[in-house]
Amino acid sequence: MSTILEHPDAQALLADAEVDPATLRGCACHLTAFLARYLPLFYRTEQRRHAGTVLRGKLTGLQRKTTEPIANQARQKRRPLQLFVGAGAWDDHLLRAALRAHVREELADPQAVLVLDNHGVPKQGQDSCGVARQWCGRLGKKDNCQVGYFLAYATPRGRALLDCQLYLPRERAEDTAHRAKTYVPQDVPFLEGWRIALDLLRRSGPELPHGWVVGDDEFGRASELRQQLRGDGERYVLDVPCNTLVRDLSGRRPPSRPGGKERVPEFERADAWAARQPKRRWRTLLLPGGSKGPRRVRTLQQWVQTKEEDGRVGGRERLVVIRGGEPGAETRYTLSNARGKVPLRAVAVAQGSRHEVEELFEEGNQEVGLNHYEVRSWTGWQHHMTLTLLALWFLQLERLRLGGKKSGADGAAGTGNLHGVAPAAAAAVGGDRGGGERGAAA
Repeated sequence: MSTILEHPDAQALLADAEVDPATLRGCACHLTAFLARYLPLFYRTEQRRHAGTVLRGKLTGLQRKTTEPIANQARQKRRPLQLFVGAGAWDDHLLRAALRAHVREELADPQAVLVLDNHGVPKQGQDSCGVARQWCGRLGKKDNCQVGYFLAYATPRGRALLDCQLYLPRERAEDTAHRAKTYVPQDVPFLEGWRIALDLLRRSGPELPHGWVVGDDEFGRASELRQQLRGDGERYVLDVPCNTLVRDLSGRRPPSRPGGKERVPEFERADAWAARQPKRRWRTLLLPGGSKGPRRVRTLQQWVQTKEEDGRVGGRERLVVIRGGEPGAETRYTLSNARGKVPLRAVAVAQGSRHEVEELFEEGNQEVGLNHYEVRSWTGWQHHMTLTLLALWFLQLERLRLGGKKSGADGAAGTGNLHGVAPAAAAAVGGDRGGGERGAAA
């Protein structure tokens, strides 16, 4: 009687997950070299020691990767690690700049995509920095949470989270007691999410070659962001809501009489405009896919103008409508400033790369404890995220070195992870001496 393990798909997954001892030894050596690159950027000897402990702990199989279980596993005192992450006097910007330089060395690609996105983490109570009732994408609703804005770099060869910043809702930014309690720096004002994302982009973009900036409709609906990106010389593809008002520039008419004004069409919703287009205008494209292979989509494009927030008419942009090929598939509405000579397929491929950041968030949560933190201060959040970005980048480097070899549940079908490789590497350099998750934080 055959078992499920004898199925060809199961055999392929098992073969894909197999990692030999030589690979594990190599992984351990690379972790040592990785730490040697970043630890000198911490100011003091004890900070370097704590950073090494936290990074190793994030790469092990701990179920909860907060400082207490990491300290217990490493047989170290909990309090020094908590102070190091929550209030340590070390420079996040310096480490993230080093991370970006490293990413450039390994992944630089003139057609790379910079992805803007936010990431919400549900939180109880009101004591943590920036916590408020606000939209949480992870829950798909408004709830009590913290929201951070992130910038990712995606290429066909690999990807990485480059930078981030915690969002302060206006009521929190203007609450002096909350700012004092959570140690928000005086020079941190209230900023809309898209402005935070633009700052991240301007800080990182010039350091990394790229061809596109992409983001969801939170960013696309901000006409001022699109205007700023055009001024910066960035080529973007940003999703917009289906009710975005557009004016079809192909509908201009000559004046009805000599000396009269040119007649232009009225503004209408993007979805209404798309619904009345004849079938012959839609094009079928085959786009790169993920675990299920290439995606077949239906696309439609037109040069349009939109209305700015203040009611003025915006610049000339390409409205690109992308509809999934399967029944009931979602329809995406995007605006791009890509020139007419840029193929429609290139615009659609860039838009599709937006999912890369969501996969990075998922890997971060599952593999290195992106959402596993109990810090309450502004500095603590930034420190936690810096260490998490570094751990996630190490896993990407190992994936590159192993040529895409996977070792986790995703197997051959997914982007893969190194859940089996990372703990072995950490143990080999002394990061897994506790043998468990004693005293895991609630």
